[in-house]
Amino acid sequence: MAIILSGGHMVTAAEIVEADVRIEGEKIVGIGKNILRAHDEVIPVDGCFLFPGGIDPHTHFDLPVGETVTADDFWSGTKAALLGGTTTVLDFATQFRGESLREGLANWHKKALGKAFVDYGFHMAITDWNQSTAQEMQELTQKQGVSSYKLYMAYKGTLQVDDGVLLEALRQCKRLGALICLHCENGDIVADLIREVQKTGEVSTASHPRTRPIIAEKEAVSRAIALAEVAEAPLYVVHLSSGEAFEVIAQAKQRGRPVYAETCPQYLLLDESVYDLPGFEGAKYVISPPLRAKENQEALWQGIRSKMINTIATDHCSFNFRGQKELGKEDFSKIPNGMPGVETRMGLLYTYGVVSGRITLPEFVDLTSTQAAKLFGLFPRKGTIALGSDADIVVWDPRVTTKISVKSQVQKVDYSPYEGFKQDGKVRYVFLRGQQVVNEGQLNDEQPKGIYLYRNAFSA
Repeated sequence: MAIILSGGHMVTAAEIVEADVRIEGEKIVGIGKNILRAHDEVIPVDGCFLFPGGIDPHTHFDLPVGETVTADDFWSGTKAALLGGTTTVLDFATQFRGESLREGLANWHKKALGKAFVDYGFHMAITDWNQSTAQEMQELTQKQGVSSYKLYMAYKGTLQVDDGVLLEALRQCKRLGALICLHCENGDIVADLIREVQKTGEVSTASHPRTRPIIAEKEAVSRAIALAEVAEAPLYVVHLSSGEAFEVIAQAKQRGRPVYAETCPQYLLLDESVYDLPGFEGAKYVISPPLRAKENQEALWQGIRSKMINTIATDHCSFNFRGQKELGKEDFSKIPNGMPGVETRMGLLYTYGVVSGRITLPEFVDLTSTQAAKLFGLFPRKGTIALGSDADIVVWDPRVTTKISVKSQVQKVDYSPYEGFKQDGKVRYVFLRGQQVVNEGQLNDEQPKGIYLYRNAFSA
């Protein structure tokens, strides 16, 4: 017996087709009309869109940061992702100082085991390069299904690595068929500006964007591209926030360089004015890179329309306002950086991208699912609705309008950065590898069904 999704409009990165979809076991086995057979279960989805399950390639669940740990672990974070229409996440397993990559990866497997409501993979974040790191990368890529590695050009003294390490890592990824994901901010500039601001005593949240200016991002992006060019390696720039940094990437792409860019809903919809909110409210928006002046939003939307920006992720890194963000109440530099978003990504981009006329439905699918699957070794298993692909399908009802509120969210955090934002459309059903896990916007049960994904090597 199969499941037939009947009467909907199937959307892929290439087209919109009025077609039924047939699911058997974990796979899509039929697309079109007249595919019903005796004893099949028919689920009417008239008036709805069928999207491939969303892929969020940038989350941080159960991540220790300084004195605290992110509010969302794999249980709450992936549950929120699923209810928002995301069926796969790529989280950042992190090697902390003194650990091997194997230890870092093993730690993240323990964090996720039995807790994931969506399928998941890991990027490996490298913070402590030594003589054995390159060899460990080979083992992780060839045996553990890790085909992407993250390094930081920011957070001096903790996560930041130098140019020599970046060059070695890029060369090793080139050899292995892996992709470097890079946080591009000049950590030395940022550290210097924080020291200068602290001397003045102006330590409110308003100082956060001033200590992480656009030039720090632009310079780091430019330097990263130069290093990647020397190594003849591809490069993926995470959470792009500014028009000036985007222009550097666009110029590199026009020269034929394999540079890929990710941005996030916060950089498309929010701006730096929130850091001047009364009291300590601006702490909710302390992220890195910070929110920018409003004119950067249109530059990023233009990058999306021109297909120079490849993916829209969340950088979901949630901290409660009470008790966690408040650690920096006397000094903005001690505020844990990050905010939630995994639950609202699909709805925000549909509302303010598709409904507003900025992007088409196929572009929406490309940005939220297909490109991530292609870049990170999951396509065509994930990222599309096609014969033989995993039956990860989101049934999206465009006739429903709601408002985003902390009161109704599943993310385990005590605020929403998008409080009061309108959302057009809503998840009705979600299928994960053929299993109906969401019914009428609610979880079918509290049993996580996500599995670890061994990813293929990078090939653009």
